[in-house]
Amino acid sequence: MLHLRLITPSDRTDAAVRLIEETVGTAHLAVVPGAARDPVGDIVMVDVAREAGDELISGLCDLGIDECGSISVENIDLSLSKRADDAEEEAPGEGADAVLWEQLAEGTHEESTLSVTYLAFITLATMIAACGVVLDNAILIVGAMAVGPEFGPLAGFSTAVVRRRPRPAVRSLTALLVGFAVAMAATVLFSLLMDGLGLFTEAQLEAERPSTAFVYAPDAFSFVVAVLAGIAGTLSLTSAKSGLLVGVAISVTTVPAAANAAVALSYGDTAQTLGSVNQLLLNLLGIVLAGTLTLLTQKWLWHRAQSRTRTRARPARSDRLT
Repeated sequence: MLHLRLITPSDRTDAAVRLIEETVGTAHLAVVPGAARDPVGDIVMVDVAREAGDELISGLCDLGIDECGSISVENIDLSLSKRADDAEEEAPGEGADAVLWEQLAEGTHEESTLSVTYLAFITLATMIAACGVVLDNAILIVGAMAVGPEFGPLAGFSTAVVRRRPRPAVRSLTALLVGFAVAMAATVLFSLLMDGLGLFTEAQLEAERPSTAFVYAPDAFSFVVAVLAGIAGTLSLTSAKSGLLVGVAISVTTVPAAANAAVALSYGDTAQTLGSVNQLLLNLLGIVLAGTLTLLTQKWLWHRAQSRTRTRARPARSDRLT
């Protein structure tokens, strides 16, 4: 269940309440007239089944509540209520399959914004991966992939494409490209420094590296794994299972490939540089393609599920209200 807290201008409260009452899957509606001070208005609170949340939030936005008031959404971890159980049964579809598009867009906004923190994380991840490729250390590679924040802009770009929002798409793409460019440039300098200190050598880079050679040798499996990871990552975001993102992060080789390209560039190894860049681009393409198609599929399946159940659910709601 989700808990919605609205601040509505007094002249729109009746419309908002009517919309809530007509939405299948709502419960615990409460209205506190005149309680809000900034902005001035009424406070409306309601619980709604996750599977009905997107429809209700979209309807409230159509009423302009997000512009002249506010809409706050919280996840309810525990709700002991027979009425809440009934609301979840009435709502069309399954909560685990529902996509809250506004929540998804808001969640990917911060992760897909070019900020100092984002640049720091992706740069540090690339430097850690640089140590991993030179030492042929798989543990460092896994750690670098877990630290890398690049899935945020990838998810933000896919979400913006599906929602047909050009500005968020450009913002996400900018964060992705600038982030990798800065990280790779910093890692080239880092590699030169480590070489000067005698900690990196060209011989280590050119030696056989059974644990990390894959980062500059892209093949069909690179794309397949990227697609599978993109699907898993997108599903984890839309189902609010963000803990799964760590597993997604360590299954793709974006950061290690960028790191290997930077180290190889510092030593003038064109072959490894180009191979690593190809690996990086192949992974980015696979994740974006998979994420976009996954969201489109979820959107289509959810509309079908709602269409099949809405006809049966609405009469039940009407009878209960009567």
